[in-house]
Amino acid sequence: MSTLLELKSSVIRKVQRSQSLRVRREPTAQPNSPLVYSPDTAARRTPEGNGEFFERMKNILHKQEDMHCAVDAEAGDVCTVAPPPESLEQVCVPERMSRSELDLLYEEVVYTLVNRAGMPSPDHVTNEAELFSYIQRVFDIGVEEKDIIQQKVKESKRACFSLRVSVMKGRNLLAKDANGYSDPYCMLGILLGQSPRDIEERKERKFSFRKKKDKLEKRPSVREVLAAKCIQVTEVKPQTLNPVWNEHFIFEIDDVYSDLLHLDIWDHDDDVSVAEACRKLNEISGFKGMGRYFKQIAKSVRANGAAASATEENTDDFLGCLNIPINDIPVNGSDKWFKLEPRSRASKVQGECHLILRLFTTQRDTTLSKKELCTAIHEKILRQILEYEHTEIQAANYNWDGQVSLPAWTVLSHHVMQLDLTPLQQAIIRWKCYSRHHRLQRISYAVLLGLLKAIETKWDSSAVEGNEERSLADSFQLHIDYCLSLLKRLRKVFSCSNSTAITRCELLLRGLDYLRGMQAFKTVCPSRNELPLEIATVIKKSTVEWYEGIISNSELDEGMLEQQLRQLVLIVDAVCTDVRKGKNIYNKIFLSSVRVDFFSASYCQLEKLVANDVRVTMEKVSWTLEQEGFRLTQTMGETLIELYISLKTLRLYSEFLPLRDTKTLALTEFHEWFKTSIHKWLQIVHEKSCDRISRAVEMDHLLPVHSQVKHSTSAIDITACFNQIREYWTQLAWPDSAETFTFVTHLTDDFCRAAVWYCGLIKRKIERNQPGQEHKNLILQLCIALNNIEHVRVFLGNLPQDWDSRGLQLAMEDSCGAEGKEQINKALSVQLYNIDLDLQREAKRIITSLTDKMLSDLKRYIQHISLSPDSIQNDEAVAPLMKYLNDNLIILSGSLVKGNLSRVLQDLWTLLLRMIFDTIVENRGVQVEFYGRFQYTVEALLQFFHAEGEWMTLEDLCNSDFKALEEELRLNKCSSTDLIEQYFLEKISQQKTLKHSRFGRISVKFYYEPTDQRLTVEILHAADIIALDANGLSDPFVIVELCPLHLFPNAKSQRTQVKTKTLHPVFDEVFYFHVSPEQYRHRCACVSFTVMDYDWLSTNDFAGDAIVPLSDFCWPGRPSTSSAAKNLPPVILHLTRSKPSEKLIVKILEARTGDNGAQEFSRRVKEIEKSMEEE
Repeated sequence: MSTLLELKSSVIRKVQRSQSLRVRREPTAQPNSPLVYSPDTAARRTPEGNGEFFERMKNILHKQEDMHCAVDAEAGDVCTVAPPPESLEQVCVPERMSRSELDLLYEEVVYTLVNRAGMPSPDHVTNEAELFSYIQRVFDIGVEEKDIIQQKVKESKRACFSLRVSVMKGRNLLAKDANGYSDPYCMLGILLGQSPRDIEERKERKFSFRKKKDKLEKRPSVREVLAAKCIQVTEVKPQTLNPVWNEHFIFEIDDVYSDLLHLDIWDHDDDVSVAEACRKLNEISGFKGMGRYFKQIAKSVRANGAAASATEENTDDFLGCLNIPINDIPVNGSDKWFKLEPRSRASKVQGECHLILRLFTTQRDTTLSKKELCTAIHEKILRQILEYEHTEIQAANYNWDGQVSLPAWTVLSHHVMQLDLTPLQQAIIRWKCYSRHHRLQRISYAVLLGLLKAIETKWDSSAVEGNEERSLADSFQLHIDYCLSLLKRLRKVFSCSNSTAITRCELLLRGLDYLRGMQAFKTVCPSRNELPLEIATVIKKSTVEWYEGIISNSELDEGMLEQQLRQLVLIVDAVCTDVRKGKNIYNKIFLSSVRVDFFSASYCQLEKLVANDVRVTMEKVSWTLEQEGFRLTQTMGETLIELYISLKTLRLYSEFLPLRDTKTLALTEFHEWFKTSIHKWLQIVHEKSCDRISRAVEMDHLLPVHSQVKHSTSAIDITACFNQIREYWTQLAWPDSAETFTFVTHLTDDFCRAAVWYCGLIKRKIERNQPGQEHKNLILQLCIALNNIEHVRVFLGNLPQDWDSRGLQLAMEDSCGAEGKEQINKALSVQLYNIDLDLQREAKRIITSLTDKMLSDLKRYIQHISLSPDSIQNDEAVAPLMKYLNDNLIILSGSLVKGNLSRVLQDLWTLLLRMIFDTIVENRGVQVEFYGRFQYTVEALLQFFHAEGEWMTLEDLCNSDFKALEEELRLNKCSSTDLIEQYFLEKISQQKTLKHSRFGRISVKFYYEPTDQRLTVEILHAADIIALDANGLSDPFVIVELCPLHLFPNAKSQRTQVKTKTLHPVFDEVFYFHVSPEQYRHRCACVSFTVMDYDWLSTNDFAGDAIVPLSDFCWPGRPSTSSAAKNLPPVILHLTRSKPSEKLIVKILEARTGDNGAQEFSRRVKEIEKSMEEE
C-alpha cells in the first residue's frame, strides 16, 4: 500500500511540476542561496527540554517578523558597495573595431585637428601637442604609425570651409521714416583676407557696401570698391523697428583665418533699389552682366546728409553694420545678438541683430570621408573615445556619467563642426554610441535617459530617413532587448540588498518608459508598441526561473518525509522574502516607472508554484498521520507548524492583489492540508506544557518573585506557558470558524486540566516540605501557593478576551447562524465556570490547610478565655487570642493578594465563630458572666477583623454563623422564665404567619367576661386531622390549657371527649378559665390547643397543636357570652407538628439542670416528642 501511494504521489508531483514549471533547469548552487535563512537552523531541530520547545516555537512564530525586519532593514541601508555585474548575453554584445579601422579613424582625427578653425571655447584644449598625445592614446597608435599618418595628412589638401549664416531678427533699430518706423533689410557678404595695412586702415573707417558718390569715383576699379566675394540680401520688412527675417545663407570661405563676415542693415526708401539688384547677384554671367549689376548699384546710390540734392528724396538710409572675423566664430557655432556698429564716427546707429553662425567643411581629403557617411565616421570616433574614457575612470565606473575629458571634448567639437552635423544627428549619434557602449561596460542609466530626451527635443521625422532611420531603430531595439535581458535576471543584477542597484533599475525602467512614449520611437519602431506587456512577461519568466533555481538547489525529493518538510519550509521562507522585496521595493519602481504591477505578476506565479509543491508533500503527511499507531514526533510537529506559518504569511500577501487576481489563488484553502496535523500538534503542546509545569513547580522555592509581586516563579511560568500557547494559536489564525471553535474548546480544556494539575503539584510540594518546617515558613508557603492559584485563575478568567470570543461568535453566527453563536457562548461559559469552581475548590483546600495550622493554637486561646476566672478582666482574658491573631494576620496581609486575604479572613472568621459557638454549647447552663465574657470576645474579634473597613466588611462579618452565635449568647444570658416566654412568643408569631397546614385545623370561639374575669373557650370541631392509627383514621381529642404555666400557676389543663375513628371530629364543648387582666396583658399569655390521638394500649400520639394569644380576645369591649357574642365567627387555627427539642431555647432550658421550671418545661416537651417517636 505504501509503495502504491508513493508511486501515486510521485506521478502527481511530476504532472504538476510539468504544468507549473515547464522545463526545470538545474543551475549551480549559489553561495547566497535564499534557502539558507538562519545560521542556527540545524541547531533548532534537536529536541531538548520543554523550555527549549517553547523557545523554539516562539522563534518559529517570530521568524517571519524577523525576516520582514531584515528585508526592510536591508532595503533601508545606504549601500556603498558596487552593484552586481550586469553579465551580458552574447546577442547584445557589440563588436569592437579592428586595427585598420582604428588607423583610419586616427587619420580622420589628425586631419580634423590640423584643419581646426574657429574660436575655441574656454573648456577646449588649445595645446596641439596635448591633443595629439591624447588621440595617440585613444587609438593606440605606435610611434611609426603616428609619423606615417601625420605625414600623410600634411601632404593632403586642406579642408574647404563654408559659413552658414542665419539672419534671424533685429530689435530696437533706428527709425528713419516720417512715420517713426523703418523698412529694414540686410545686405551681407564675405570680405576677403586683407593685408596688415588694410587692417590698420579698416580700424579708421568701416567698410560699407554703399559709399558716397565722390568716394566711389576715387576707386581705381569696381573690384576694389566692392571687395565682398559674394553679396546676399534679405527681404525688406516694412514699417518695423524689430524685424524678423529668419533667412539662411551659405558663404564659401577662402581663408578661414583672415576672411571677414560683413553685414549692413538699410532702410529701404525707393521702389527699385540696391536690394533688388543684389537679389540678382547669382543670376549674372560674364563681365557684361557684372557691369550692369554695379551700374544699377551706382545709380541707386545717393548722397547722405547735407550733400543730398532735393531731387533725390528716395534714398536708402544706413541703419548699422556688423564686421565679424571668421576665425572669431566659436567652434560650436554662435547663436547670439550682435550690437550694430556705425560705419564712421559720424554715423548714428542703434539696435541689435540676432545671427546664428556656424562653420563647416565642404571638402575633406581623408580616406574615410571619401567612402563613408560623415555620421558613421563621427559615430566610430565617439565609440572609441568612450571606450578609452571609461577605462580611465578609477572609482564607481559602473555609474559613469558619460562626461569625457577636455581633450576628447575638443576633438569631438571640432569634428562635429567640420562635418556640419545637425543637433539631431549629434543627439542620435551620442545615443547610439552610449547605448552601445553600455552593453560593453555599464554606465549610469541617467545618462541614457538624458540622451533620449535630447533626441526627443530635437526630433524631426523629415530629417531622418533611410539608413539613419534603420540604424536608430536598431539601436532602440537592441537597447530594449538588453534591458529586458537584465530584467529577466532582476533578482541577481538588481539585488534589493544593494541600493545602488535598485536606483539603477529604477532609472532603467524610467528610460524604457520614456523611450516607449517618444515620437522618435513610435516613428522608427511602429510595430513595437506593447513594451509594458513585454516587461510583464519577462517578470513572470524571471520569477519562474528564480523559483526553479530555488528548487534545484534544494533536496525536496530526497530524504525522509521530515527532511522534505524542512526543505519546503526553507523554500516557502525564501518565497516570502522575495514576495516582500517585490512588494516593498520592486513594485514601487515598476509601478511608478512603467506602470507594470510587478507584485501581482510575480506573486501569482510563486503562489501557484508553492501550492503545487506543498500539496504533494502534505498528501504524504496526511496519509502517514492517519496510519494506526503513528505518533507525530516533536520535531516533525514543529516543522509542520513552521510550514503552516510560512504559508499563512505567503497567503496574507494576497490582500495586496487586485480583486480580479484573488479569484484563482491556489493557497486559498491551504489550511485544510494541516487539519490532522494541528490536532496532533495540540496533543504535543499539552504534554510539553504539563512537563514544563512540573519542572517549574520542582524548581520553585515558593518565594515571591519580588516585593511588588506576591506569587512565585511557577505561577509566572504557567501563565507564560499558557500565553505562549495562546499566541501560537493566534498566529495560526485558523480561517474556518467551526474548526476554530473546536480547536479553541480543545485548548481551553487543556488549560483547565493543566491548571488543576498545577494546583495538585504545588499542594503536594508543600506537603512534602511540611515536616520540620517552622510555622511561619509554612504559613508563607501556603500563602504563596494561594497567590499562585489566584494568578492562574485570573489569567484563565480572561481567556474569552484572549481568544477573541466576540470575533469567534460573529464568525460562527455568519457560518452557522444564531445556533453557532449560542453554542460558543455556552461551551466557553461552561468550561470557564467549571475551571473557576475547580480552582476555587483547590484554593479552599489550601486555605483549609492554612487555617488547620492555626487550629490548635486557636483552641488553646479560646479555652483560656473560657477557663479564665471571673476576677480577670475581659480584655486580659482575650488579649492572648488577639495577639496571636494580630501576629499571624500581619504575616497573611503581607503575603497574600487582596482576594486571597479576604478569603482567608472569611474562613478564619467563620472558624473562630464556630469554635466559640461550640464552646458556648458545651457550657450551657453556667453563670451568665461566662457568656458575657464571650460576648466581649466576639465584639473584639468583630472590630479586629473589620479593621475600620480595611479587611472585612460588616456585611461579611455578620454572616449566619455570627448571627447564630449572637443568638446563642443572647439566649444563654436570659433567665429560664424569659426563655419560656420567648418560646411562646415565637410560637405565637409562627401561628400568625401560618396560612395552611397538612396537619389539619381546628375551629374555636373565645368569650371573656371582665366582671367575672372568666375566659370561655368553645371548641367546635376539627378537620383533616392526620391519620395516626393503622386503620387510616385517628381517635382525636383536644387538650386546652393556658400558657406559660408560670403565669397561670392555678389554671389546670382541660380536655375534650375522644372522637373515635375520624379525621374530622366535632366536639362542641365549652371550657372555662379564670384570667385576670394582669395575666392576659402579658405578650406571651396564650391558649394552647393540643390535638392527641387516643390509644388505650400505649401512650397517646401527638397530632398537632395551635396557639392563640390572650390579647386577641381579652380586652375591654370584647363581646361576652351574650347572644351577640355567640354570633361571632369562629377562629380557624392551623395545626403545627414540630419537634420542640430542636429549638435552641429548649436546648438551653434542658441544660439548666438546677432550674425546676426549666426542667419541668423540658419534661413536657420530651413527652410530646416521645409520643411522636412512638407513632
